[in-house]
Amino acid sequence: DFEDIWIGLTDSEEEGTWRWVDGTTLTSWYWRFNQPDNWYNEDCAAIQPDNGILQSWNDRPCSDEIQWVCEKPAP
Repeated sequence: DFEDIWIGLTDSEEEGTWRWVDGTTLTSWYWRFNQPDNWYNEDCAAIQPDNGILQSWNDRPCSDEIQWVCEKPAP
């Protein structure tokens, strides 16, 4: 059983304009079919790994409590 994972992507400042938490604009995407759909004001993106790597993103409410990943520079 796979759990969704936050990826640090949001359109909370402007609906439909997806930006990473560092402020950069989304340039490549892997949305699931018919996503993002903004169902119930969903402004954050998560990976749903049960669908594989490609086409695995789904928008969700930012208040959902799920796992997350973070990025750090290589040593």
